[in-house]
Order: sequence, then C-alpha cells, then structure tokens
Amino acid sequence: MTSTRIQSYSEQDVSEDEQTTTKETEDEQVCPECGGRLTADDEHGETVCSDCGLVVEEDNVDRGPEWRAFDSSEKDEKSRVGAPTTKMMHDKGLSTNIGWQNKDAYGNSLDSRQREKMQRLRTWNERFRTRDSKERNLKQALGEIDRMASALGLPEDVRETASVIYRRALDEDLLPGRSIEGVATASLYAAARQTGTPRSIDEVATVSRIDEMEFKRTYRYIVRELSLEIQPADPEDYVARFASELDISDESERRARDLLRTAKRKGIHSGKSPVGLAAAAVYAGPLLTNEKVTQAEVSDVAQVSEVTIRNRYHELLEAEEDSMAAA
Repeated sequence: MTSTRIQSYSEQDVSEDEQTTTKETEDEQVCPECGGRLTADDEHGETVCSDCGLVVEEDNVDRGPEWRAFDSSEKDEKSRVGAPTTKMMHDKGLSTNIGWQNKDAYGNSLDSRQREKMQRLRTWNERFRTRDSKERNLKQALGEIDRMASALGLPEDVRETASVIYRRALDEDLLPGRSIEGVATASLYAAARQTGTPRSIDEVATVSRIDEMEFKRTYRYIVRELSLEIQPADPEDYVARFASELDISDESERRARDLLRTAKRKGIHSGKSPVGLAAAAVYAGPLLTNEKVTQAEVSDVAQVSEVTIRNRYHELLEAEEDSMAAA
C-alpha cells in the first residue's frame, strides 16, 4: 500500500513538472508586452516581437560559420565539412587518415618520443583500415586503377566508374583464378568505354602489369558475367585527343570529323578498328586543309601501323568522293 502511494505521488510530481516546463516554454515564445509571436533576427543577433517590435533578447549566439560567401564556388572553398565520400578508396574515405608529417598543429617538429608514438599510431591505424582480405584486395586494386588512370590521363568519373565495376566483380566472387591487376585493368578499360573516353587496347596494355592476352580474356569475362552494356567505340571519340597531341588546327579536326561521319553513313566503319579509322581521319583532315602531318607522326600518337593508316585513309576518301558524287 505504501509503495503504491509513493508511486502515485511521484507520477503526480512528474506531471506537474512537465506542465510547468511547458508553460515556461510557451511564455518564452510570446511577447511579454503584447503577447505577440517572437522571431529570431539572425543578422542582428536579437529576438524581437513581430507585432510590437519589442527586443526581448539580444547578443544571441550565432551558430553559423564565421565567414561569408557570395557564390557557390566560394562557399565550397570555404566550407570545412571534410572531403566527400568516394568509391576510389576502399573505405570510401570515411576512416581517419594520419598524415606523414611529424609536426604539430603549429608547424613545430615533434620530439623523438612523440615521433615514435605517431609512427605506432599510423601502423595500427593502417591495420584497422584493412582488417580483412577483402579490404586489402580492394585497396590494392583501387591503387592500381588510380595509377593506370593517371598514366592514361583519364578523368575522375572514369576512375569512379572503374572502382564500382571492380567492387561488383569482388562482391559476385569473380576474382578466384584471376589476378587483381587483370580485373582492375579490365574494369578501367570498360569504364573508359562506358563514359565515352575510350582508350585503345594497346594503350591500356602498355600501362598495365599484365600481358595483353590475359587482359583481353579477363575483359571479356567481366563484361559477360556482370552483363555490362558497352557499345562499340565511336571513332570520333579518339579524334580530339589525337588532334591535340598532333597540334593540328580546329579546321583540320572538323574536317576529320566530317570524314568519319560520312564513313559511318556509308557503313565503312563496320568491322574496322575505331582507332585505325580515327588515325586515318586525323591524317586526312590536315592534308585536305593544306597542313602537313606525316603518317609516322600519326602512327606514333595513335599506336597503329602506317599500313593501317594508309588503307583506312583510301577508304575514307573513296566514301567522301561517292558522297559528293551522289549529292
């Protein structure tokens, strides 16, 4: 009986306290003079009544940033919310990274004891970041993708796409029996094709750590098992890069693109290497605009033989002549 009374009294006290708190909160939200609604003026750091204008409170704490920005780019530069997540890191960039500099926040060098402590922390941090074989596999593969993409001059979107393809292959257990470098190379080549910035097989094989036959075999396997939808490479996608490396004029580049469009309308590109067609067009374009480019220079840039360039060159000119005659 006594315990029941104590419980009922305590519940009553709690309900009275809640009512008192609610009443105090309601009193704070209304003006003490006219009972109007209070609003916060963040610009002046004041709380004022929207009806009578009475300043109820001043010197409020500004919880916003201490800097100002006048456009979106300036806001992004000044924002201090950390780096965005990325698929190019095995932990997506969410873990702590201890820098290699042995200096404190003021730029002063650490003493020997502190340096030893920081080195131990780096070691344990690295062990915690790669706790199992899957994460170690992913870390090695993503580093390989980043290395090859840098050598090939591929942008960030291609690297992100390649990392997603590799993660899918790892999740679907496609790696047993194949090297990490092979699947990473195949993922990067597929990503470049998907994003419209293709590189030739020879170019990718040059920067890869595996031989060309293993690369081709792994690429076909990854595309088949993951059901990747990859369209045939467009020869025009190679023209801009070849033209830039050969330093030809915009008029010559435009003429090369016109030759390729005519060839595609005539069906000349079917069954032909897109790199060879692009190289021939980049060779033919300057010649038609009275610029001098040798077959050896184009062959060196496109990494195709001069025989291929000559054969595709004659086919492009024949298609162009037929188109002009029909017109």
